[in-house]
Amino acid sequence: MPSEKTLAMKKQYVSDLVEKLKIANMGIVISYKGITVEEDTRLRKEMRDAGLQYFVVKNSMLRLASKEVGYDFDEHLHGTTAIALSEEDPIMVSKIITKYVKELAGQEERKDKIDFHIKAGFLEGKEVDVELINEYGSLPTKEESIAKLLGLLNAPIQKMAIVVNAIVEKQAEGQE
Repeated sequence: MPSEKTLAMKKQYVSDLVEKLKIANMGIVISYKGITVEEDTRLRKEMRDAGLQYFVVKNSMLRLASKEVGYDFDEHLHGTTAIALSEEDPIMVSKIITKYVKELAGQEERKDKIDFHIKAGFLEGKEVDVELINEYGSLPTKEESIAKLLGLLNAPIQKMAIVVNAIVEKQAEGQE
């Protein structure tokens, strides 16, 4: 039986985790078995730079917290578990995680040692399957979408400027 202090610490940890799950609009539960310290550090830095959270979590603690929020991840909570959370941009967290899944899966020499994959996830209060997370990971980011839109809006103006410039040059040739 754990001491009262240990039990209080665990209850506080679960309470904090519940708050993080409630605030997040997207969360991805990940198996991170076999990744190197360098790979993990690079992933953590990329997540932090994007304003996202990524941390290792005990299965028992995530089980308690997720049930309190209304998610049922029980069948996925075994082995090594980490969670990635986003409060604002669900596409960015999906992009980063799916990028790492693909990158690590492509390492043939370590294929039998690495088990970095998406176990489960949630989006805006509802559990989602791995396929949806992968689809979100393939979408362009907000910044990429804005850049494409601005490019599309700018193209007709550029074409018109070229036509007007050609007319001016032709008129200038005629006056000489």
